[in-house]
Amino acid sequence: MRPPDIELLVVPGKPALHGDLLLTAVTSPHTGENTYRGALWRVGPDGARQWTHHDHDSAPAISPDGAQVAFLRREAQGKPQLHVMPTSGGEARALTDLPLGAGAPVWAPDSRRIAFTARVPEPGRYGVPGLDGERPEPDEEAPRRITRFDYRLDGVGFLGDRRERLFVVDSAEPAAEPVPLTDDRADVSAPAWTPDGERVLFVGPRDWGGEGTRETDIYAVPAAGGTPVVVVRSAGGVDSISASGDRIWFTGPEFEWPRDEACNHGLWSAPLDGRSATPVRATDEETVHCVGAAGEPAPYGGGIVVAVLNRGAVELRLVPLDAKSVALDDLPRLTAERAAVRSFTVHGDRIAAVIADQHSAGEVALLGETSAEVLTDWSKPLRDKGIIEAEELTATAPDGYPVHGWLVRPEGPGPHPVLLVVHGGPFAAYDWGLFDEAQVYAAAGYAVVLPNPRGSAGYGQRHGKAISHALGTVDADDVLALLDSALEQPGLDASRVGVMGGSYGGFMTTWLAARHGERFRAAWSERAVNAWDSMQGSSDIGWSFVDAYIGADREAQLAQSPLTYADRIRIPFLIMHSEQDWRCPLEQAQRLYVALKRNGVETELLLFPGEGHELSRSGKPRHRIQRFEAVLDWWQRHLG
Repeated sequence: MRPPDIELLVVPGKPALHGDLLLTAVTSPHTGENTYRGALWRVGPDGARQWTHHDHDSAPAISPDGAQVAFLRREAQGKPQLHVMPTSGGEARALTDLPLGAGAPVWAPDSRRIAFTARVPEPGRYGVPGLDGERPEPDEEAPRRITRFDYRLDGVGFLGDRRERLFVVDSAEPAAEPVPLTDDRADVSAPAWTPDGERVLFVGPRDWGGEGTRETDIYAVPAAGGTPVVVVRSAGGVDSISASGDRIWFTGPEFEWPRDEACNHGLWSAPLDGRSATPVRATDEETVHCVGAAGEPAPYGGGIVVAVLNRGAVELRLVPLDAKSVALDDLPRLTAERAAVRSFTVHGDRIAAVIADQHSAGEVALLGETSAEVLTDWSKPLRDKGIIEAEELTATAPDGYPVHGWLVRPEGPGPHPVLLVVHGGPFAAYDWGLFDEAQVYAAAGYAVVLPNPRGSAGYGQRHGKAISHALGTVDADDVLALLDSALEQPGLDASRVGVMGGSYGGFMTTWLAARHGERFRAAWSERAVNAWDSMQGSSDIGWSFVDAYIGADREAQLAQSPLTYADRIRIPFLIMHSEQDWRCPLEQAQRLYVALKRNGVETELLLFPGEGHELSRSGKPRHRIQRFEAVLDWWQRHLG
């Protein structure tokens, strides 16, 4: 895979299923327009065919009666708006014309009303006329008055002046200007209908946006309008919700203050009547980490289906309806071991899922109680270009702890230069799905080592929490142990090794360069955490994240900051950052760059305008290619 081949990364979104109708939105980067294009496709036993012929359609949802499809459509430079069309075919009708666009649709049981969330701007901001009728330019808007810690979010922007609010619209008779069901004091998400269609459930902040809280709860509001009330008080947070029968099912973590990071997300249940003060955790806290972003918990086969991250596999597991803290090994697995479910939906006795593996970025599969059938082959053009399969790799850390990861080995006998690539998070993980970065580097001749050290997700909660207030200790041992295991393989050149990573991986890159620089020829650090003291005040999540992982003590923050040890770095060092990164703000890069330059280190700073923290995954297509080209140029210069 070469950098321009990112245009072949065709990625299907969450499927919509009703009887024989199976739809998904298929998206891919387009460098000519420097944007992402996507349409709705219908998938069946004979393959897939394009169902809508528009460049920016997404998020299909089929009405319970199977007669209509709601979806999002974006026109030209506009915002995504809610549309509906008959499943039998015909023209799409727009239901919304909101200034900042609409969120994904959720049908009511009556197949007429649709719930969704949307950000509503204050008058006089984001192109909306002010009370005087004028539309000020962004740099002419009134000042923002900020009183909270959580006032902005990477990839979104400022929050207090454009709260995400809940709406319900009638698909047959949409109002000219829909009225939100929630006020402008709090952001809400994840709407779900009660089975009787009378109320909408949603996720909102504890105490309706109380100062400095990270907890979220489940609220309910009458669909016709009224006051939201708390129906489930969570143990920490809520990711996704569904309601069936007389119960609410949801995924989310249980916080352990003050170290409320690296908490496995469980499946929980509570009575729909809202009278239970304490929800029941159905899955084991230590062994089960649910991936709520893959899909809402759904009834299936006498249980509830959830996506679970397990040693680099994202699996669909079946949880008994009466489960209480059931361990992972006791939950039936419905998907393959060496694959990663990106999204899923359930209708009746069938599951539609988007599944990625070593040979695809994601294909649509239809799962029954005794069968599984892959229906698409969108990654074939990418395979035709050449995909290198990752090899599972294990190692033992100096303290005897087992380490897991992968090696992507280039074709040919070698000896190949080696890249140690550390993931972000840290409570995240490499998985069994196709990883474009590893493919690009391996195609260019580099052996790529992908570790999931302590601190990663999917190996048990103790594994994830092992580095709380101890970053750069056993996690550094783990990544070096896996590197050593890789270097024992034939065809790898231990004299030509580079280290790179982003976010937490950028932290680890700088940390290793300072403490184990003799092991590497050069380093590439991007969107990194380098200084915890300034990170606490400048990052969108720094006010809570730093306390959880490092602590509030300034001396501890300095001791675990790679910037503190910049004077030990002697190897060539490239720092890449995005100018609009609010997760790890630009000052993190600037401070390290100046320190290294002052120390006489061969240093470069590569800045991308108009991008945030997610550049490498969802940035503008041309920037993603330019980033790849810069990475390959750097390693060509320093590793050959």
